[in-house]
Amino acid sequence: MQSVAGKMGIFAVSCLFSLPVQGDEKRFTPEDIIEWESHSFEGETRYELVEVNGEKAVHGICEEATASGLFYREDIDLTETPVIEWRWRVKETFSDIDETEKAGDDYAVRLYVVKEHSIRRWRTRALNYVWASEKEKTSDWPNAYQSRAHMIAMDSGPPDDDDHDGWRSHARNIAEDFKTFHDTEIDTINGLAIMTDCDDVKEPIEGWYGEIRLRSE
Repeated sequence: MQSVAGKMGIFAVSCLFSLPVQGDEKRFTPEDIIEWESHSFEGETRYELVEVNGEKAVHGICEEATASGLFYREDIDLTETPVIEWRWRVKETFSDIDETEKAGDDYAVRLYVVKEHSIRRWRTRALNYVWASEKEKTSDWPNAYQSRAHMIAMDSGPPDDDDHDGWRSHARNIAEDFKTFHDTEIDTINGLAIMTDCDDVKEPIEGWYGEIRLRSE
C-alpha cells in the first residue's frame, strides 16, 4: 500500500512541465474526465463512462483494495478561475471507520486539488474534497499520512432517500481554501484528480462523478 504522501508526491512531480490554462472558465464533462491520465498507487480502481438516469457520469469502482486515480495535469490560473464546481454521487459509504487514521483513509469519491512547489517539494500542498463516511459534513482534518494534504468533508454518510437521483453539487473557492487550510496565498494550481479508493479499508466501494467546472467568482 502506498501512502497518501506518496500519491501526492507522484502527482506533483508529473505536473512540473505543464502549460497554463487560459480563459475565464474551464469545463470538464464526464467524457473529458474519463480521458484524463490514469495513475495507479495500489492496483487499479476501474473507471467507466456510464449513464445515470440519462446523464453521463464517470463511475469509479473499487473492488479489491485498490487506489488509482484520473489526473488532469495542467496549471490553472486562479486569478481567472478561483472557483471549482462539481457533482458527484455515491451508493453507500464505509461503516465504523476513523478517517483521521491511516486504516480509514478511503473514500467513495474524492477530488484532489494540488499546488506543487517546483523546487522545495516538501512545500507541495493539496486539498482533498471528500464524501466522508463518518466525519461530519463541513469538518476538516489533516490527512492521516501527510498533513500537507488537508481533508474537507463536503458530504457525509450514505445518501438520503430525498436526494435527487443521488447527485449532490458543490462549489468552493480554491484560493480561499488554500489560505484557510494551508495559510498560504496562491494564484495557480498544478492539477486536479478524482479518485475512488479502498486500499486501506479493504472493502468494496463505488461512486460517480459528473461535470467539473472552474469559473470566476
